[in-house]
Amino acid sequence: MEPQSLPAYTLVRSNRRTVAVEITRDGTVIVRAPRRCPQRDIVQFVAAHAEWIAAKQAQQQARAQAHPEPTEAQRLSLQQRARAELPARVAHYAERMGLSHTGITITNARTRFGSCSAKNRLCFSWRLMQYPDEAIDYVVVHELAHIVHKNHGKEFYALLATILPDYRARIRLLRS
Repeated sequence: MEPQSLPAYTLVRSNRRTVAVEITRDGTVIVRAPRRCPQRDIVQFVAAHAEWIAAKQAQQQARAQAHPEPTEAQRLSLQQRARAELPARVAHYAERMGLSHTGITITNARTRFGSCSAKNRLCFSWRLMQYPDEAIDYVVVHELAHIVHKNHGKEFYALLATILPDYRARIRLLRS
């Protein structure tokens, strides 16, 4: 592939060791590279991944059209709903699982629905509230399970299955 046919990209140099490419929600290409990586290596990397980049840009464009960003009013409503509903859902499942957490935070995360810190603090994106209740409950149980298992090993999924035997179907709700 010739340099003029390379996709446009923003180059971000940092103290990393590898070259990586990211496609943002709006289709922007960001290439992350080590500070001392030669420009020709970066161009070769982008050229080698040009087809993948084009496919991911098309995928992001389709996703953005299918799931447009909520309006300000919708965002506020979803945030309010998250603050009102998630603590009760967490309390319900924490009691069922015999677990306790150190707090709940509602975030603006775009790339993850929830997380559990090393200190067992649970974070949930308000964007989760756009999904069916079954999917929301899955994320709650998933993050609570991380209090016991800080990984995604067999024991983690066994714990999930004891609380939500249909957890695989719930995962599909999040991916659709």
